[in-house]
Amino acid sequence: MKKEFNSVTDLYNRVLPALKIKKRELIKKGINKSEKEIFEDLAKTKWIKGTNISLNEIVNDILNYQNSIF
Repeated sequence: MKKEFNSVTDLYNRVLPALKIKKRELIKKGINKSEKEIFEDLAKTKWIKGTNISLNEIVNDILNYQNSIF
């Protein structure tokens, strides 16, 4: 089943639970990043050419977000 989003805000709200998990992981490592900052970092680095990226790929990218972007 392919899920399409009408806006970036819709997508952000859909993946917010994964962003919250990643934020908690980063805080435990001493890195203070907001959910929005994580989302924007990935949008600029991983999803910049993003067409036809599946929701599970996006969630996977969030959960595997590394500090190497910093």
